[in-house]
Amino acid sequence: MGSIAIDVLSRLGYRVVALTGKENEADYLEGLGAKEVMSRKSLDLSKIKPLDKATWAGAVDNLGGEVLAWMASTMMPGGTIASIGLAASMNLNTSVAPFILRGVSLLGIDSGATPMPQRRDVWRRLAGDMRACAPQRDHANHPVRRAPAGVRRPPEGAAKGRIVVDLAA
Repeated sequence: MGSIAIDVLSRLGYRVVALTGKENEADYLEGLGAKEVMSRKSLDLSKIKPLDKATWAGAVDNLGGEVLAWMASTMMPGGTIASIGLAASMNLNTSVAPFILRGVSLLGIDSGATPMPQRRDVWRRLAGDMRACAPQRDHANHPVRRAPAGVRRPPEGAAKGRIVVDLAA
């Protein structure tokens, strides 16, 4: 799912950062469209703050657990996280601070067991929320992207910027 997310989001014009435990896969991930590849080993998950430096406008998480808690603490105001896997842990030990103080949205989907119509609804919502993360273009040179039919408009003041995609171990 992470590789697909990188491919799709980069083709839509998002600036995607791949977070991986397999540094030797950097060329592959960049080939899919990741502008940057971060090693999961570079994170100090033992020192997750309730609110850390606001870095990500959006995130796709395959692991859950501490990585998901770190993502929540580093989201920009109005950011959206799609939790699509539990490869590391189904526990989430974090603060409500990102959700209250930054208005972060956490969307979850069981990509294996959830019936297709419900999966589509969650992915449509995610696309609408993350639409605000798309690159802003000046109207003289590049038209602003319009959301496709059926995708709801992002909330006013939603985050704009980089999206991190975490890949399963």
